[in-house]
Amino acid sequence: MGKFLGNPGEKTYVRGVTYGTFQPRHDGSEYPEPAVVERDFSAMSAAGVNAVRTYTAPPRWLLDAASDAGLRVMVGLGAERYVGYLNDGRRAHGMMARVRDIVRSCAGHPAVLSYVIGNEIPASVVRWHGRRRIEHYLSRWSQAVKDEDAVTPVTYANFPSTEYLQLDFVDLLCFNVFLEAPSHLEAYLKRLQNIAGDRPLVIGELGLDSRRHGEEEQARSLHTMVTTAFEAGCAGVFVYAWTDEWHTAAGEVLDWDFGLTRRDRSPKPSLSAVSTAFKGPLPIGGAKPRVSVVVCSYQGRTRIDECLQGISRLEYPKFETIVVDDGSTDGTAEIARRYPVRVITTEHRGLGHARNVGLAAAAGDIVAYIDDDAFPDSNWLDYLVNTFQSSDHAAVGGPNIAPTDGSLFARCVENSPGNPTHILLSDDEAEHIPGCNMAFRKSHLQDVGGFDERFVAAGDDVDMCWRVMDRGWTIGFSPAAMVWHRPRSTLRTYWRQQVGYGRAEGVLERRWPEKYNAAGQASWGGRLYGSSVRPVFGGKGRIYQGVWGQASFQSIYESRRGSGSLPLTPEWYIMIATVAVLFGMSPLWRPLAAAGVVLAVAVGASLLQAVATASRTRLDLARRSRGRRLLARCIVALLHLLQPLARLWGHLRSGLTPWRQGKADSVALPFTRTWFWSEHWKSPEGWVQSMEDRLIANGSAVVRGKEFDRFDLVVSGGASGSVRLITSVEEHGGGHQLIRIRLWPHWSPLVLWGVALGGMLAAAAALDSAGVAATLLGLTALGMAARALLDCAGAAAATRRAVGQAMAGETSLPEVTSGDALTWAGVRWLDKLIPWNLRRRVQQKAESM
Repeated sequence: MGKFLGNPGEKTYVRGVTYGTFQPRHDGSEYPEPAVVERDFSAMSAAGVNAVRTYTAPPRWLLDAASDAGLRVMVGLGAERYVGYLNDGRRAHGMMARVRDIVRSCAGHPAVLSYVIGNEIPASVVRWHGRRRIEHYLSRWSQAVKDEDAVTPVTYANFPSTEYLQLDFVDLLCFNVFLEAPSHLEAYLKRLQNIAGDRPLVIGELGLDSRRHGEEEQARSLHTMVTTAFEAGCAGVFVYAWTDEWHTAAGEVLDWDFGLTRRDRSPKPSLSAVSTAFKGPLPIGGAKPRVSVVVCSYQGRTRIDECLQGISRLEYPKFETIVVDDGSTDGTAEIARRYPVRVITTEHRGLGHARNVGLAAAAGDIVAYIDDDAFPDSNWLDYLVNTFQSSDHAAVGGPNIAPTDGSLFARCVENSPGNPTHILLSDDEAEHIPGCNMAFRKSHLQDVGGFDERFVAAGDDVDMCWRVMDRGWTIGFSPAAMVWHRPRSTLRTYWRQQVGYGRAEGVLERRWPEKYNAAGQASWGGRLYGSSVRPVFGGKGRIYQGVWGQASFQSIYESRRGSGSLPLTPEWYIMIATVAVLFGMSPLWRPLAAAGVVLAVAVGASLLQAVATASRTRLDLARRSRGRRLLARCIVALLHLLQPLARLWGHLRSGLTPWRQGKADSVALPFTRTWFWSEHWKSPEGWVQSMEDRLIANGSAVVRGKEFDRFDLVVSGGASGSVRLITSVEEHGGGHQLIRIRLWPHWSPLVLWGVALGGMLAAAAALDSAGVAATLLGLTALGMAARALLDCAGAAAATRRAVGQAMAGETSLPEVTSGDALTWAGVRWLDKLIPWNLRRRVQQKAESM
């Protein structure tokens, strides 16, 4: 389904109304007479409605009437009515049997759109039983439905008061939302889209009471609400309700009127307003910019045809397609020329170069990139352009979702780590958008100089996103601007892909050293989205419920990924190898056998992470094929173990290792103090900026101090050590300043622990007369310490050179001469101590000027 109902190329927007609940008739039926239902359905169809949502299980004749009127039915099963059975296990078991009977009676009917297992279990009830118990209860209902009808989608109609329910087992997200202000509704729909993830979002109820607001206001508001919902990328909307007639167990409700028709079925103005809004899920208004769609392909013979077929189905009115064949030898260009596209053939120089060729040839104001193993939704460009026109984002991206017709292995890869995904800073702003679905304003791409051609297979999208944000621009995210992206279909291609990503990270680290920590992991500020990114260990969320559980909007806040995600990182395997080496030395010194316990725990953590994640992974396979599901989960678990190993291999091949060195070509004492005298005034932050600029120009990895840090800059000399720099500027009047600079070393905490542990083990082994083991452990500790010192010394030398370059021509070093005159003697450093009288003489000279 992706973000919309229907298969790729057969998308269906749901334009629905709710129907009921009604007063039960004498025979127990909870619907009006068949003749009344048929008239209602006929009027719905005439108004452009294509779906009806019921709150109770419909009889077969109602489904037949809906089918005759061209309507689909979202069948309500009413789990909220029986939640009290949680206190009686035997009655709950009987209820599951009844649910299966109901679904069995509806299964296979062409009018059935989906099943709604329940509607708005009250927040107080959820709070009483606990979130997990309610989730398990609804999961049982979902499984009962799937046991009888494995094809039809299943959902639960949630609402803001229990937003925190995590219902990964439903096929689409359904929410009842009553927000009258368009800005509030738009903002909340963006949040719901990110909760939905790769699933469609359907608004199960949306309405306004005409008794309190008036029929004209109801019409105006409903038109705006429906339009806002579709522009936000919702797969469908159900307006609450078709008629003012509404009954509960206590009788008819007469103090509100949410219907599009009155109780006598006469239409209100809102019926015409909603009918108009239903005609165009994506209204095209105003001038639309021209878009250039660029497809870069290398050896894409088996992929390019499907990609270009998808592009040919785009509904956007003004776009061109450019195919850049990056030196393929398999006939990719010949296949591309069968379509009305512009084909540019180049020699094989890599992805970054191909993207730049497409940029140079683009005639559009917006350049949208898609990979040759992906194909777009028909409204892909519409949603991208709408986001550009409603914001000042420099770039916009959307989700990439695996097609539902993939092989078993491809479905397993879809649910495994390492797939390209977006990283969001907020509900509508991204830190990273994947290269298979990204668009840019052409002028901004040209301003940053295009793509870095050092990225030949991957990593170009990450580099570009960081460069865009480095300019102070923003990256937007449109959840409905989706493309279908095929995962790798064999173990070999998956391995090669992940190794390639690992090698690209090595290039990224050299380009953006400040973005990577000592272990070789990139530091992201946003939240990583995907089906397999949540660690099993730690990371428990907290639910905001308000005082006494009375908050109208109740959300779950998950902690950031910390130590619980370590088994998912490539460097975890380095730690396992290190512990294994220690365990292998146990014949030399018996106490090292204790490392076997640590080794078992580390390996067990990886296995548990893989198995636990695979067990909770949602695989859209035939529910009755238990053997196939078991095989799929085993493959997912295996891929969870192999993916970090493949990334590690790529890291090692590209030099991105915990023992990587910086670019220092000399060393210097990392303990340094110096003074500079300037007669050209500059702000304190200006002096620091000058030094930072020189460090970056020289290729040093520089990180700025944060709000609570007692230093201005950190200059890395490698993974083991760095130096920290602090400045102080004293004002002496007349634009004269005394600038003081101090450096001191900083070791990586990991190195400190390693040196301390190695030293203690070496000492213990020596006391135990295990000379060989003591020597090996001692040399290891000394080697780590020496390496850290060299890293710090290299960073100090680079910093001295950069500071000297930044100060040259603008400052002089005060020093005492025979005439007590201050003369320029180049950039000299005074280590450790500065004579006290130097400060006094500088002040005297400043006062005499």
